[in-house]
Amino acid sequence: MTYRNKTYVAFDGDKDIHYYYLMKAWHSHKHHEFNFYNAHDLNTARDSSQEESIKRQLRERLLNSKLFVILVGESTRYLYKFVLWEMEQAVDLGLPIVVVNLNGSRQMDSVRCPPFLQKQLAIHIPPRQGALLETMSDHVGLWGLVIHAWTSPSSSRCRR
Repeated sequence: MTYRNKTYVAFDGDKDIHYYYLMKAWHSHKHHEFNFYNAHDLNTARDSSQEESIKRQLRERLLNSKLFVILVGESTRYLYKFVLWEMEQAVDLGLPIVVVNLNGSRQMDSVRCPPFLQKQLAIHIPPRQGALLETMSDHVGLWGLVIHAWTSPSSSRCRR
């Protein structure tokens, strides 16, 4: 059995990669308490031209992850080749899902959130270091709250 201690971050590699780099910068800065074990540090696809090869490497990263974070920008909902596949894999593996709304929304944004994720149990947060840190450091405790909110008809942060 694989030890799962990583955080897997999915994003639009063409438009939103700078937010991923910002997360990595927070992690490496000595005056920030933002700490995460990045699943993307595990390996690199040797043959980056082959979709099958890339997905095999991504799957290995997901198998070592305890949390799935997706950065949702203006184009994320239209990405099917890899991002949708990553979301499906995360759900299949039972990973907790944190949706980071790059437009700053604190709840599910039905215009930007991929339709697949709109049907999943997830926490939706703005792209703030504190919100990410709290969610990533206490995701086990938060999931108890999420499940409670999931069953509450008044919740707008979590949806079925």
